[in-house]
Amino acid sequence: MKKAKSKAKIKIFLFKNARKITKAEVMSAHRAIEKKLKKKRPLRGRPLKPKAEKYKPTSIRLHPQVVSFVKKEAKKRKIGYQSVINEILLDEIDRK
Repeated sequence: MKKAKSKAKIKIFLFKNARKITKAEVMSAHRAIEKKLKKKRPLRGRPLKPKAEKYKPTSIRLHPQVVSFVKKEAKKRKIGYQSVINEILLDEIDRK
């Protein structure tokens, strides 16, 4: 007598078919969690910068030697080259 093999069918959930959760649903869930825990949930994500520290997008033409120097310096310090330019300019402002 043969034993029957049980094969459970695995259902695969396709996320591309899932509906989007509305902002109202998210806020409702946040309120429910806060009510249950009896405390406010901490804000997530990057903290907002004060208005004085927000950067403004600009476009500037620089000599190729300046760009080359700044990029080498940035690579040494393992930061972005625009950060190096910004630091140099801020240091110059502080010196005056």
